[in-house]
Amino acid sequence: MAMDNKISLNDLLKIPEKDIAITKIRFNKHNGLEFDPMKFFKWDIEKLLGWHFGNGASKSYKEWDIVIWLARISGDKWLLFDVSKITKDLKEIKKEMAYEYETLKDYEKYFGRVIIHYHNKCQRLIRKAEKLIDELEVSEILPERFNDDDFPGYENINLSWEDMKRVIDRKDWKTALQNQKWVYLIMDTKKGKFYVGSAYWKNMILGRWKNYIENGHWGNEGLKTVKFEYIKKNFRYSVLDIYKSTTEDQIIIDRENRWKEVLLSRKFGYNKN
Repeated sequence: MAMDNKISLNDLLKIPEKDIAITKIRFNKHNGLEFDPMKFFKWDIEKLLGWHFGNGASKSYKEWDIVIWLARISGDKWLLFDVSKITKDLKEIKKEMAYEYETLKDYEKYFGRVIIHYHNKCQRLIRKAEKLIDELEVSEILPERFNDDDFPGYENINLSWEDMKRVIDRKDWKTALQNQKWVYLIMDTKKGKFYVGSAYWKNMILGRWKNYIENGHWGNEGLKTVKFEYIKKNFRYSVLDIYKSTTEDQIIIDRENRWKEVLLSRKFGYNKN
């Protein structure tokens, strides 16, 4: 039971006492490299579960174990995104997966909505629930599925290719992206090379970025030399200048050229003009 009038995670889930002993909690956090659990939450939860129920997890669980899945939002804030039961141990079968599992439907209404506060001092990311489930404090129950993709303001735009693809059709992003004239920056984070572009035609930057999502280059000769899969992994998109839609196009063009000179994007980057 929760103490000090706080609500613990199991006050909410009400996992039967007989099952607590076979319940484990998986803490998922960014490893500083490619593994970002919040990105998987937004894009492909099954891929995240498959990753941890794969062959590398062959000694982590047993048949009929229940696994509570938490993804780190930031600091001590964690998001509940799944509760699964392992239905079969595949260790005797040569497959990519170590376990078969099923999501427990009774808890689906909480997935992506329950934010937990917990300071995980232990280095282990898979913990026995009976030792700490009452310490997992429910700090918030969201009315809808967690989403931190609201338009952040022009000056705060700094998107990976995957981020851009995810947000481009959101209503608030579409409205913002097609209402201003822009000078924008594309950065190759692996090679440190730049591309400077501008948008002042119909649909402004919205149409331009949709082209980048489709093929990565929008017909630009410099960007055409880069493989699309490389772009998806290594390019980021941000804003250098914003202007009202009534600003004369030549002003935008002049500023674009100025940035190309400052960033040496013709000499060392992807600009060819």
